[in-house]
Amino acid sequence: MMISRRQRVINERGVTYLMLMFVIVLIGIATTAAAKQWKAIVQRELEADLLAKGIEIQNALALYSTTIKAGRVMPGEVYPQTLADLTRLPKPFLRKVYLDPIGHGEWEYVRGPTGGIMGVRSKSRERPFRQKNFPLAVRHFEGRATYRDWVFQHPSPSSAPIVPQGTVPSSGVPPTPGSPIPPGESAPVTQPTQGLP
Repeated sequence: MMISRRQRVINERGVTYLMLMFVIVLIGIATTAAAKQWKAIVQRELEADLLAKGIEIQNALALYSTTIKAGRVMPGEVYPQTLADLTRLPKPFLRKVYLDPIGHGEWEYVRGPTGGIMGVRSKSRERPFRQKNFPLAVRHFEGRATYRDWVFQHPSPSSAPIVPQGTVPSSGVPPTPGSPIPPGESAPVTQPTQGLP
């Protein structure tokens, strides 16, 4: 009788130990999943912040260049030497000098032909979550592999006119009579000549 009671207590301790180990493993798995999800949420927030600040810098560079060139005949664009130049009074183009939200530090500068800052980009080589449906100002970011490939610059490649795929931009010169009409274009309408002998 004493032996069986002792055996039962030992068996119950073993089962309790196994249940405790099982619960610890489940808590570990749940914590790991929650940590991954939290990291993804934080990265998405930083990515949105990167887009907002980068577009703001890109717009500030465009306004700076347009304002400096106003009333002058200057070939090409004019760029600031530092981002702090964009925040100077009397007319600041940028509220403050932002840091790179993803890289947690200074931006990597893209220099123009004259040495000024024509754009910025993150130093991070992480893969972005967002791969499509970008704002119009940065629609050229689609399919880029890393945040470093997101270059916020002026002039922006996204500001180029969009030509639908499969169409050829016309030269604006009407075809001469008897010349072949390119595919996808219609024949020009000729106006009747009235009152001419």
